Amino acid sequence: MPDHYPFIQYPAIRMRRLRQKSFLRQLVQENQLDSSHLIQPFFITEPAGARIAIPSMPGIDRFGIEQLLPELERCQQLGIPMIALFPAIEDAYKTPDGRAACDSNGLIQKTIRRIKQHFPALGIMADVALDPYTTHGQDGIIDDHGQILNDETIAVLIEQGLSHAAAGADMIAPSDMMDGRIGALRSALEKEGFQNTIIMSYAAKYASGFYGPFRDAVGSKVKSGQTDKRTYQMNPGNFHEALREAALDVSEGADILMVKPGLPYLDVIAAIKQQFGLPVFAYQVSGEYSMLCAAAGHGWLDERACVLESLLCLRRAGADGIVTYHATRAAQWLFDASKGR
Repeated sequence: MPDHYPFIQYPAIRMRRLRQKSFLRQLVQENQLDSSHLIQPFFITEPAGARIAIPSMPGIDRFGIEQLLPELERCQQLGIPMIALFPAIEDAYKTPDGRAACDSNGLIQKTIRRIKQHFPALGIMADVALDPYTTHGQDGIIDDHGQILNDETIAVLIEQGLSHAAAGADMIAPSDMMDGRIGALRSALEKEGFQNTIIMSYAAKYASGFYGPFRDAVGSKVKSGQTDKRTYQMNPGNFHEALREAALDVSEGADILMVKPGLPYLDVIAAIKQQFGLPVFAYQVSGEYSMLCAAAGHGWLDERACVLESLLCLRRAGADGIVTYHATRAAQWLFDASKGR
């Protein structure tokens, strides 16, 4: 060792000692990933027997309820504790105010009840937002000047959230980014007797370019000339704003905080986890999923290695749970690894 590095305690300290054997690497690994950390999203459609491929998300389909049930059985077998539901409804049911979101016999509400009949122990996260139900693809009600009406939108979100809770959802997940919606939803849930319904707030949802395939899946692309979603979703250049958003949601009664997207915002995940100490979820979004699939499909990346690495990195940053379209495949890979396959 050159003598101009006197501060390095060589050879007494050799970092590679603990890397040389597989059992050592396992014993000293600081962060772990297993199926209990994963949440599988599903896109729900009609009729009940439908299964429709989503071209921009290879391997992901829209499911009618009858086609969905076997997938849920597999989730349980793999140890995935929760699923997230997103609707893909026909355009004929969409309106400017998205009122179909509140229908107690609507697509998601019916699906929640059916799932709970077959899989009562499986956790259900229900998205609270209007964009799959509006003709314009926005998350809120629009006035005559093209502005998103915050408080009027919250009134509809409350009805939607209550309908999900009444159907049996374990967790409602407001993803709309209207100001004050967490407090309003918490108050409504308490008043209507749903004290145990969990609110997972999309505390830091960025106006990201990584959402494109999701909007294909639910049919919520913003119509040309409509208000930009950047008027309510966060600027990707902002960090401290995410902490303010999280602090507000904590004060309003959120049980869990979400950061979306995932990998591009590891710093935000870490900071929110460290500052607030609440459970923090990350959403590995559709664009992240599709990029990995596309690269793997061209032989440029090892899909299994890169997916598991990306999920482990989200865990390392502080994510307690991860919503990912790779959940079932990742859980299978983890199971195979545990059996030496």
